[in-house]
Amino acid sequence: MKRVYLIKTLEGFGCVLVRHGGKHDWYRNPETGIYQPVPRHREIQESLAGHIIKMLSNPTDESSASESTEKKS
Repeated sequence: MKRVYLIKTLEGFGCVLVRHGGKHDWYRNPETGIYQPVPRHREIQESLAGHIIKMLSNPTDESSASESTEKKS
């Protein structure tokens, strides 16, 4: 996977760049508080990209979402 597409995907989740490391950039999902390093290679292995996306994506827990809408009513 191209690094540019991975970064766009992470930013679509609301992730923000926290800092530049020695060989990686660190991204954080503000909703979950999870940090993950993203290597600075042009191409990132699909398995690694999938792991980063899985860790930084927003969990979709429908039971908590339905509870929050019921409380607003």
